[in-house]
Order: sequence, then structure tokens, then C-alpha cells
Amino acid sequence: MAQAALVGMMSPFADRSVRHQTTPVAIDRASHSSVASILRRRVDAIHRFQTFSEISAADCSAILSEAQEVHFQRHSTIFNEGTAATQVALLVSGCLKATQNGTSGQEVILRLNGPGDVLGKVGNERDAKHWYTAYAVQASTVLRWETDTFESIVKRFPILRRNIANDLERQLNELEIRFREVSTEKVAARLSNLLVRLVHQVGKHSDGCVEIALSRRDLAQLTGTTLFTVSRLLCQWKTHGIVSARREAVLVHNVPALQELSGAE
Repeated sequence: MAQAALVGMMSPFADRSVRHQTTPVAIDRASHSSVASILRRRVDAIHRFQTFSEISAADCSAILSEAQEVHFQRHSTIFNEGTAATQVALLVSGCLKATQNGTSGQEVILRLNGPGDVLGKVGNERDAKHWYTAYAVQASTVLRWETDTFESIVKRFPILRRNIANDLERQLNELEIRFREVSTEKVAARLSNLLVRLVHQVGKHSDGCVEIALSRRDLAQLTGTTLFTVSRLLCQWKTHGIVSARREAVLVHNVPALQELSGAE
């Protein structure tokens, strides 16, 4: 079972229209050394995540032996809102955007997922559907399990279920913080607080700065304001050497200054 799961066979996790954008990792069934090497690499990659806190390397290896590694290009769809939730995924690297469509058809960003986050329905609920769409904001790698397989795993390792529950609580807390900020704080404070969180959550260090792969429109939606206001604030902060903006990214050049700005607003 474990060896078969390590062979990168396609599965229904990704929408059929975008399957060509995934790159499963195939492993020679006869090469035990290759299997062991890939398992060690996976354990090294995920052992730092809160999801695997207090789980031994040996148990992590047992859990990951049932997973399939899949790579998604930027702007790929991982799964769509309303489709069958047949698999559970762990984001290993990259950044995913969770969105829903409003009654008018407008896309709304619910949250951003960074490395260590679990996506999909955890549990063996029949006919479960995804209640949001997941997009790759940047090139991303996930490990994924069939739902029934993952349910068996969390029964075998109850500490994993506890860690996932703690992570879901953290995500709920972040939503509550965003709601409070939108209700009580000025736009400048909301935007600077958001950027500080994103630096640590999904920021990519490059050439002495931290890149946040989100457009100004995305930032406006996450802070409950307008594109014009976000652009004005970023231009203002650029003059102080704190940030600069690209078409689909914001570069943070001075994280301490951004943190001070967040506290001062």
C-alpha cells in the first residue's frame, strides 16, 4: 500500500481541466533506496511544521509513505468549490489562495495558505464537497492522501488530528482578527498589519527583501478597502524605503519599519 502510494499516479484531487499542470513524482517500484531517500526528504521538509509537532520522525515517515507528491504551477487550480472532496492535502511549499464566489459571482478571498497548512475535508463524511476554491499563488508543492486513507492515519496517530484541530483554530482566530481590524481600525493599520502577517506566513526571501506574491487588488480585498487606497498607501511607504510594488507582488524592504508602522497606526 505504502509503495503503491509513493508511485505518482494521477488522482481526482485536481480538476480534470488543469491536470496537465500537475507533475506527480514517480518512483521506481524496485528501487527501495529511492523510496527511502524520498521519504527522508519528505520527513525533513515537513517535520518543522506545527501539523507534525510531537510526532516522531519514524511516525512521520509512516504517515508520509501513504502520500502522493504533486507540483502545481503558479495560477493552477488545486480544486474547485463545489467539487467532491475526495482527498486531503498538505502544502509543503509555495502559497495557495482560498476563495469563494459571492451571490453576484464576485470572487472573495477567504484566506491564504502557507507551508504546513492542511487543505480538504478531514473525516469520512460521505458526499462531502469543497466549500472553497484553492489556487496556487506561486509554484507550490503538496502531499495528498485519499480521504479514507487519511482518516485511517489520524485514527492511528491521534496527535495528528489534535495538531490539525489546533491549526484550524489558528485559522479561525486569524479570521476573527481580520474581522476586528475591518470593524475598528483605519485602512493604513489594516494594510500594515496584513503585510506583517504575510511576511511570516507566505513571504519569500529574495535579494535582501521579502516578496509577497499578491496583487494590490488582492490586498485591497483582504483589508476591506479599495484598490486606489492600497496603491496610495504603498506609494507613500515606498518613499520611505519600506515597500515597493510590482504588478502581482509587493516587496517588503524593511520589515522592522513595517512592524513599527503597524504599531504606530
